[in-house]
Amino acid sequence: MKMTRVLFAGALIFLAVCAVVTRAARAQSGAGPQAGASVPAAKKAEEQFKNIQTLKGVPADQLIPSMQFISASLGVECDFCHVQGAFEKDDKKPKQTARKMMEMMFAINRDNFEGHREVTCYSCHRGSPDPVATPIIAAEDAKTAPEGKKVESKDASGPTANDLFDKYLQALGGAAAVEKVTSRVAKGTIDIGGKQVPSDVYSKDPGKRASFMHLPEGDSVTAFDGHEGWIGVPGRPVREMHGSDVDDAAIDADLHFATHLKQMFTEAQVRGIEKLGDHEAYLVVGRREGKPPLRLYFDSQSGLLVRLIRYVETPLGRLPTQIDYADYRDVGGLKVPFRWTVARPSGRFTIQVTDAKQNVPVDDAKFARPPAAPEESNAPPK
Repeated sequence: MKMTRVLFAGALIFLAVCAVVTRAARAQSGAGPQAGASVPAAKKAEEQFKNIQTLKGVPADQLIPSMQFISASLGVECDFCHVQGAFEKDDKKPKQTARKMMEMMFAINRDNFEGHREVTCYSCHRGSPDPVATPIIAAEDAKTAPEGKKVESKDASGPTANDLFDKYLQALGGAAAVEKVTSRVAKGTIDIGGKQVPSDVYSKDPGKRASFMHLPEGDSVTAFDGHEGWIGVPGRPVREMHGSDVDDAAIDADLHFATHLKQMFTEAQVRGIEKLGDHEAYLVVGRREGKPPLRLYFDSQSGLLVRLIRYVETPLGRLPTQIDYADYRDVGGLKVPFRWTVARPSGRFTIQVTDAKQNVPVDDAKFARPPAAPEESNAPPK
């Protein structure tokens, strides 16, 4: 099961790819839940999946993100360690090695960092199956300050996080303009690996959002109704969102995100100025109770939000998702980004909006889960 191949060849967005990955792993577990069935929050990995050893006790919904973290850290696909169609088998040596490496990582952090996760797979592997043991010789044209690296530390006399939140709100058009938006319909295209796919995004207050990618074989849908989310891929059963996917969907669905920023965080700190392309941006790190932090980048001149980085928490480390916002345009007195690029370790896609309307009727049926389809056979792929 190659996520990258599925992503580009099948032209499926990342959440759809996650649904495919989850389906294969559930096949390994013997019997996945029917669409619409609830999964107990306290269910452990070993209770749902077969032959779990090193990650016993880990919540079941964190197992697949953990595997994705390893994939991103080593730059490999699932079949590097696993047998296709029989994930529980121990036939491949890299799987045995991976278990030992996880145990070593846990021991290093336990014995040297008071149990805090300071060392991860990526600390040594850096995207390669073989750890980097020798310092790299500097290239002749090496940059002294790569993009994204902090170039200026926080100035005590500079803006606070709340100052930047206020400036962002005003740059959009003001609190009144944000709060009066009850719905938004955006139409455009998604660029995945150079392939343009038509797309529609429907948002409705409070906190509902559905995105449709119109593929030749049918629509790929990611929807959130304000409480729970689901993912529909052509030819496959509908899958529920769990854990961090639900949290991310709630953020994406919030039409009043700019007015909610101050209440969202238990603590928000300005961490300095970073260079993003040709522009400088203030970095604000916002911490939330019981959830990974958010990193928000506000353009130092316009005040607009130009980047958001969020994380999926796993026992092995955090998986990042970066969203870049650009091409802000006025829609009914409110500035809306018409282009956003979503990047993860496995790849990226860009959504370009061509038309956006606000405060238009949106049927709640857009966010409703479709009727359950019969579960497909769990036979290994040929």
